[in-house]
Amino acid sequence: MQPEPELLLGGPKKATWTIALAHGAGAGMDTPFMNAFAAGLVERDFRVARFEFPYMAEHRKTGKRKPPDREPVLRETWLKVVAMLGKDHLAIGGKSMGGRIASLIADEAGVAGLVCLGYPFHPTGKPDRLRIEHLKTIATKTLICQGTRDPFGDQTEVADYRLSSAVGIHWLEDGDHSFKPRKSSGRTEEQNWQEAIGVIAAFVAGLPDAG
Repeated sequence: MQPEPELLLGGPKKATWTIALAHGAGAGMDTPFMNAFAAGLVERDFRVARFEFPYMAEHRKTGKRKPPDREPVLRETWLKVVAMLGKDHLAIGGKSMGGRIASLIADEAGVAGLVCLGYPFHPTGKPDRLRIEHLKTIATKTLICQGTRDPFGDQTEVADYRLSSAVGIHWLEDGDHSFKPRKSSGRTEEQNWQEAIGVIAAFVAGLPDAG
């Protein structure tokens, strides 16, 4: 039995909405990407909770790298976070793998909304190995922020997917998996991050109350 995850909390304690964000497979909860999104949402008066899956929490303590935990452990960790925070007025999600696992438990957990930051629709270079079956029927209101040239699912590929009507996708111009555009695009990483933060804030503020 895994211990309860340690939460990194920011924003007003009496905020109307809490947004819980999980990290991607290869880096923890305090990367520049995760810090920027947490700070941007806190500035918009959201309560933001971050945590790490067991393998990443262990890496932080020991310095030893391990592959991500098995999916049942990742799912269990997310469910524990929801239980700790309470599902009412809670949106969950995160970067890549963190958002994907959140999408797998969102309906079960009964949260108000789901926010995925760079959804890994398929492994890089393997567009036939899709991870979208549950997204065809998901009932939780969902926002996916995706770079138009994300190697895990770009705009051309995703246009052909038959996803649930509960799923909305916001495309970030020329962004890669972390929303970073090429210099030739005339866009900056900061612009794409700030655009995504604004879209997330509007999405969560507009969610119906859960519970």
